[in-house]
Amino acid sequence: MAFIKYINYDDADEQQKKVLEKYGGANRQPDNIIRVSSVNPAAMDGHVALYKSVHRGKSPVSRLQREMIAVTVSGINACHY
Repeated sequence: MAFIKYINYDDADEQQKKVLEKYGGANRQPDNIIRVSSVNPAAMDGHVALYKSVHRGKSPVSRLQREMIAVTVSGINACHY
């Protein structure tokens, strides 16, 4: 579980429900790395844009290398994301 409070769909207000539906797929639950910004829908939109840019944008570092870096940093930080 994240140390940052996140909103479950059933407890969300209308704006929060919209972003949870937008980024959460059929079960309306985005990956935890995105879900932690669910308390602020505008922040979630910005977070997703940043995440896409960092992980999928043009870069001299391959997508595989970026994923390897993310996994390594998460491991060092004892983060389950």
